[in-house]
This record gives sequence, structure tokens and C-alpha cells, in this order.
Amino acid sequence: MLVNLTDLFTAEGKVEEVQIPLEMTSFCSRLGNFSILEKSPVSLILSNAGTGKVRIEGSAELTFRTRCDRCLSDVPTKLELKFHQVVASPDAGKDEEEEENPSYLEGYQLNVESFVHDEILMNWPMKILCREDCKGVCPVCGKNRNDGDCGCDTFVPDPRMAAIQDIFNANKEV
Repeated sequence: MLVNLTDLFTAEGKVEEVQIPLEMTSFCSRLGNFSILEKSPVSLILSNAGTGKVRIEGSAELTFRTRCDRCLSDVPTKLELKFHQVVASPDAGKDEEEEENPSYLEGYQLNVESFVHDEILMNWPMKILCREDCKGVCPVCGKNRNDGDCGCDTFVPDPRMAAIQDIFNANKEV
């Protein structure tokens, strides 16, 4: 959905509060495609922040269907987005520090879907776990260790001791 920012870029002291329903049904990134289980409307407070600038403040809550990074079981992941940004109008003079127009700004309009997508990318958790003490999967048979022990031999010899082990194996009588 597009929100027109023309009046906000020009009218000093103008403030608008809007609630926008989020049409997004899934979040796609290089990490995968995650369906959205629950979502709240996007609450935005748009205000003039000087000549040719608009301050965007707001929040949204989303719950995604994700998988645990250790055991691969389904985990609902809740993200509470809070954003504060200042965008410049397309015809405003650019400072050297400012980046080019962001992807969510289409002329004088704010694309709310693209804006929320960028905010999700910035706030996506580094690691998703079903619980803090998740044991993961067995490297031998692939069984979920949270469900119980599989009985596989998981002993891994120390690779620094491989040369000594070769000496013992060479002198062993059969």
C-alpha cells in the first residue's frame, strides 16, 4: 500500500497518524520463505522534520513460521518492529552523507510493504532456537536429541593426536 507524503514534505509541523493493514502473507529473503501466522496493522506517525524531510515512526507485530536452527522443529517466531527513520524528498539536495532514495520511497509516496520488508530484514534474529537448551540433531543418525538419546557412538578423536595414534597402530601385533 502506498502512502502519499507530498503534504508532509512541504507543510512545516504537519503530523499524520495512520493505521495500515499489512497485505504481506510471507517474508522472502536469502534465508528462505517464511509464512506469516499473525500480523497487526502497521501503526505510522508521519511528521515533517524540516524542509523536504519526513520522520517515519511506528510499530508492527508479526509472527512467522520458522524452524529451529539446531533441531529443525517448527517454531513460531514473533517480531516486534519499532522504527524511526527520516526520509528526504526526491527533489531535495543531497548531502554527501545521505544515501540515495531508499527502495521503499517511490517518488513522493511511501510503499509500506517494502518499508516493513526492510525493517524485518534489519530485525531478523541471528539464531532461532526452540528453547535455550536445545540439543540439536544427532550427527550420525539425524534423530532429534530433544526427544531422547539415540545411542549412536558420537566419540570424535582429537585430530592433534592422530600422529601418535598412527604410531600405536603401526606397532600393534595382530
